[in-house]
Amino acid sequence: MSVSIRSGLVRRIINLLTRRSVLPALLALVVAVVAAIYADTQNRREFTQRTRAGVMQQLSIIRAKLQGNVNGNIQLTRGMAAMLENEPFLDQPRFAVLASRLLRDDSQIRNFAYAPDLVVSMVYPVEGNEKALGLDYRSSPAQGGAVVEARDSGKLVFTGPVDLVQGGKGLIGRFPIFIPQPAGEKRFSGILSGIIDVEKLYAQSGLYDDDLPLEVAIAVEDDAGAAAAPFFGEASVIGDDPVSVEVLMPSGSWRLYATPKGGWPASPPNTGLLWFFLALAGSLVVIPTILTGRLVEERTRNIAELERSGKELRRLSRRLELALDSSQIGVWELTTEDNSLIWDKRMNELYGFPADGGIRRFSDWEETIHPEDRERVVKEFADPPPVGYTMQLEYRLRLRDGTVRHIRESAKSYQDPGEPLRVVGVNWDTTDDALLRQNLEMANMLSEARNNDLELAKARIEFNALHDPLTKLPNRRYLDEVLSEHVANFKASSERAGLLHIDLDRFKHINDTLGHAAGDAMLVHAAGVLRSNLGPYDFVARVGGDEFVAICKTSAGTDMMAWNHKLTTLADSIVEQMQQPVNFQGHECRFGVSIGIATDLSQSANPADLLVHADIALYRAKNRGRNRHQLFNEALQEEIVTTKALADEILSGLERNEFLPAYQAQFDAVTHEVIGVEALARWQHPRKGLLAPQAFLKTAEELNVVATIDRLILEQTLMQSQEWDKAGIVVPKVSVNVSAKRLHDEELIRNLLKLKMERGRVSFELVESIFLDDSDELVMWNVEQIKELGIDVEIDDFGTGHASIVSLLKLQPSRLKIARELIMPVASSAPQRRMVRSIIEIGRSLGIEVLAEGVETMQHARVLKELGCGGLQGYAFAKPMTGDHVTDFLRATQRAKAS
Repeated sequence: MSVSIRSGLVRRIINLLTRRSVLPALLALVVAVVAAIYADTQNRREFTQRTRAGVMQQLSIIRAKLQGNVNGNIQLTRGMAAMLENEPFLDQPRFAVLASRLLRDDSQIRNFAYAPDLVVSMVYPVEGNEKALGLDYRSSPAQGGAVVEARDSGKLVFTGPVDLVQGGKGLIGRFPIFIPQPAGEKRFSGILSGIIDVEKLYAQSGLYDDDLPLEVAIAVEDDAGAAAAPFFGEASVIGDDPVSVEVLMPSGSWRLYATPKGGWPASPPNTGLLWFFLALAGSLVVIPTILTGRLVEERTRNIAELERSGKELRRLSRRLELALDSSQIGVWELTTEDNSLIWDKRMNELYGFPADGGIRRFSDWEETIHPEDRERVVKEFADPPPVGYTMQLEYRLRLRDGTVRHIRESAKSYQDPGEPLRVVGVNWDTTDDALLRQNLEMANMLSEARNNDLELAKARIEFNALHDPLTKLPNRRYLDEVLSEHVANFKASSERAGLLHIDLDRFKHINDTLGHAAGDAMLVHAAGVLRSNLGPYDFVARVGGDEFVAICKTSAGTDMMAWNHKLTTLADSIVEQMQQPVNFQGHECRFGVSIGIATDLSQSANPADLLVHADIALYRAKNRGRNRHQLFNEALQEEIVTTKALADEILSGLERNEFLPAYQAQFDAVTHEVIGVEALARWQHPRKGLLAPQAFLKTAEELNVVATIDRLILEQTLMQSQEWDKAGIVVPKVSVNVSAKRLHDEELIRNLLKLKMERGRVSFELVESIFLDDSDELVMWNVEQIKELGIDVEIDDFGTGHASIVSLLKLQPSRLKIARELIMPVASSAPQRRMVRSIIEIGRSLGIEVLAEGVETMQHARVLKELGCGGLQGYAFAKPMTGDHVTDFLRATQRAKAS
């Protein structure tokens, strides 16, 4: 039931109860109910008291039987104890004779047991109690406590029910036996136990009687008066509000609890009859009271309804009068028999007549209607309408002063008995509404015109949002939508595609030399070339400064070789046309194009990877020399996977410090003494072993971690140099390679200052391919600061890069290292020797040391010595070694020199 329904029901009940006719009946009902409840309560109380008294009477009988039986059994045991005190040294036969005199067949005592010195040695009867013989109370935790208590107190100790050694349960009364002594003292002899069979005791006390109407439980109360678990009967009896009595035992007491079998009666048996007579008596009082109240209430309501109807009629009359005055509605009535009209004041005002009321002629109304509407309106009144006919009209008036007024009319015909047919109606002025409607129609026309303009503007905005403003080609956002749509079509249908990622070559050169206008013209030209080569259903977009993407679609059944051939042919055509010169303001501009191609025709293809695969193919095309295309294939994919794995291993190797230096000694060309070592980067790969830079340098450059490797090699080299110094090993200088990335590091000098480097003992080798002629200010500043720190600067691989004499003068290195590519042929090529001699002479003229790399044989060493080279480095003298091997090598060299 919802909250609203419940609240409505409550309100109705409250309204009913508060009615004056209901209050006397309600009061009488309350009095009758209270009296009935009181009578029922008294009846229940008396019934409960009678029931509990009956239970108590029966329970008292059981208690008397229990107490009598237990006390009788204790007296028999006491008599047996007296006989033992008189004959303390009797044997088992004599014990049996004495006990048999006291025990009968129906006796509740199961047996007597006598324990001289606390060990049971005599039992009667023996049959069934053999296990009790020999029981030592001192070693029986269950019975030893009661035995000791009886001995020490000299009094009866009564316990139980307890588990018997011979089986079953029993109540035990223990009497200590003392033997009188000549001096008048008594000596303890033993314990006599009388064992009462609990089952016989319960049965002969009436607890097992079939006609017992009670549920009985027996328990021992603790010191606080709370009942322990019952040893007879169910624990539920104690929890069911039982009647209880105390049973006094020889030692302590028990408590009997009892309830009627089946539980306490829920109600008295005469409850139904009692309530019947109570209800009958209440009805004789309440019903007449209700009937009387209803009659009084009905009369009061009729009087109130008459008064309310009169007030409502007067109120409606006032409302109608006020409504007519406020709404400016004119009321009229036409008698069709003579066409006479009755107009109220407002009708006369609407039609421009004096507001004196009275009867008007039909002609007065007809002549005031606007000539353009007159015929249509008068025709509605040409024939008398049927009774109940309703008319709705709108027309215009033209008053005597020329004012035009819009009128809305509503009328209905009626006829009273014995009266002519009449039509009553109302008129109201709708001139303002008509003018407003005209204005709204005009505004609607203007709004439609503005909406058209907005639609055009929206179309332009949407076009601009999805197209490049320069080339008018779709932009990257449009491309993303097309690719997303293709992915969906790939899964839902057989649509397949080829994607060309196109990048202009040398576009930046044109843009930088001739300006952005020339660059824009080249982009527009490139867009035209792409449009001319692509079909009407192909898609091309400009996605970057000089990057374009074209998409050609096909179906899943297309032959892959034919499709690849079509795409490569298209790429060849684009490359060829893009290489044609383009004239811009008298300048002949030339640029090329590199294209990466990817398709998703194979079964394992993923259309979402098209752009990524094409970008990878484009990267390969640029690396192969530009102005060409490259089709993405499995080899490229495998290379990507390999490169990715190598990149991950490099990063992991940096975390695990797997990059370490290998040192190659450098020698004086004349004396062959060690003049330094070069620290070469090596990678101690966990699976592939020691790797040279060729195996990882390219990928490390792409990861931008070459500078990190340089730093690690430098730090390890400096630590090794300190160890050589401590060991007394003379290494005049250590050389470390420094990459171009490291020279562009703004934090380079600050980091170098943190290292401990001895001036003149460290040199940095700069690769000649750094292109020192075009080095920026940061690189040159870092080089100068390196020199200020006492670090020498060397040019490595000289002769393979772009360094000029001017750059050497500007840089002023301490040493040139001639590249191994120039050194290898000097032993067999005279022109090569002349070129190397020229480099050596240039170095000498500039005051720069010259060292040759790649000296593989002693013949190379002799030739270079003759050419005037100052230093040698290569396998002819020493291979790259670890720091420890360098130590051993130098010590061996020193020993050889000393000898």
